[in-house]
Amino acid sequence: MTNIENLRTAYQAWHDTRGENIDIWISLMSESIVMRSLAEGDTGMEFSLARRGLSEARRYFAELRNQWELISFLADEFFSQGDRIVVFGHGTWRSRATGKNVESPLAHFWRFCGGKATEYFEFHDTVRAFTAAALPS
Repeated sequence: MTNIENLRTAYQAWHDTRGENIDIWISLMSESIVMRSLAEGDTGMEFSLARRGLSEARRYFAELRNQWELISFLADEFFSQGDRIVVFGHGTWRSRATGKNVESPLAHFWRFCGGKATEYFEFHDTVRAFTAAALPS
């Protein structure tokens, strides 16, 4: 399978299992994966700290599941050029701390080498996410 086909399968499994299947992501990643997020680990989105390596990738997913419940996650478009793949879609999550839902468009940027993901960067509507995660003062 191609890198795009592998990503399509992974995104579908992520949606179908409501974020419970992280093994599909880990199987796509190199030992030296670098994961980054627009949210950069800020309050309410602590899981989104920059990560390096598979053990930190697993920690990212564990912290994500502890903070957020996946409602839906649809990857609509995939574009590839060289070793890069860009995925556009949208997702809905529920903050476990506040019970509030957030829906956001998303863009994921991937880099592959030798059939394994070496870089991942996620963009989403951080204003909506931070608002949903904010506890009343």
